[in-house]
Amino acid sequence: MSDESRPVRDEDAFDVVAVAEWLGHGPIESVRQFPGGASNLTYLLHMQQGHELILRRPPTGTKAKGAHDMGREFRIQHGLASIFPQVAEMVAYCTEDDSPIGSELYVMERVDGLIPRREFGFDISAGQVDALCGAAADTLVALHSADVMSVPELAAMAKGDGYVRRQVGGWTTRLANAATDDMGDWSDITAWLDANQPADVGQCMIHNDYRFDNMVLDADDPTRIKALLDWELATVGDPLMDLGGAMAYWVEPGDDDFFLMFRRQPTTAPGMWTRRRFRDHYLDARGLSLTEEQWLFYEVFGLFRLAVIAQQIWYRYFHKQTHNEAYAAFGPAVGYLESRCRRLLAGH
Repeated sequence: MSDESRPVRDEDAFDVVAVAEWLGHGPIESVRQFPGGASNLTYLLHMQQGHELILRRPPTGTKAKGAHDMGREFRIQHGLASIFPQVAEMVAYCTEDDSPIGSELYVMERVDGLIPRREFGFDISAGQVDALCGAAADTLVALHSADVMSVPELAAMAKGDGYVRRQVGGWTTRLANAATDDMGDWSDITAWLDANQPADVGQCMIHNDYRFDNMVLDADDPTRIKALLDWELATVGDPLMDLGGAMAYWVEPGDDDFFLMFRRQPTTAPGMWTRRRFRDHYLDARGLSLTEEQWLFYEVFGLFRLAVIAQQIWYRYFHKQTHNEAYAAFGPAVGYLESRCRRLLAGH
């Protein structure tokens, strides 16, 4: 497998010796940083005798309240291990108060395999892509079917009915808290979401960032998903909200030029399913049925939530809390997602 890691950016560097002493697994021979992701920071730790670990920590700069909770991300994966096998093995966690680098962090075993990015980056046939889409849909079904109430640390996350309502209110507040001078007016979109929210259809563990670039595929069989990564947004909640969020990232060949340019996963590759086919496969597997009018809420909310995530990142770049030029495109992306929501609501 090719190593996608890169030298650590200066603004994301940390005290490697201090982390090695805290971890207690011997010296860390080298550290590299993964370029993927635009929220929490991910590093590859090369240990002795070829052993590799992954370290996750929050970004520097002002953060949204409740975001970047490393302890929560650690506990979710630790708890899931007994009921959903496609998670990495957790190694260690520390709070900000006890941290050797001044911020929360956790360490997990590296899962060896292939991670699709904007393009697959490895040989995969159209037939294998088709099979991978089926595996991705079935893995989401399996996650949503896992018995989270049998695991105390996961069951404690359940807040009962009202997940959809809490999400609409919570993300609307997050957007207001991350507002910048160049942000458009979302008030009519948030008002529509508030007025048209459906009742919850159930409570289960939802990933909330379900994308191909958060999957580790078997290098010998790229249709097999070995693990899901990046559980930062995971919680116990409504499964259709998870599905809507996943489809917000799914760019297909018939989409407009900006959305095609916005693509961050290989969903236009030969053999790739459409959003509709993925959605319908999932719904059939779970015995659920939705009209197009009912699906509209989940589709619009998924795009709205994606826009808020982008706006939170843009806020950090706008206020020079990060100088990563990869984030310069997030402001225009927020504006595009606003217009896409409006087109959907207008029936286009």
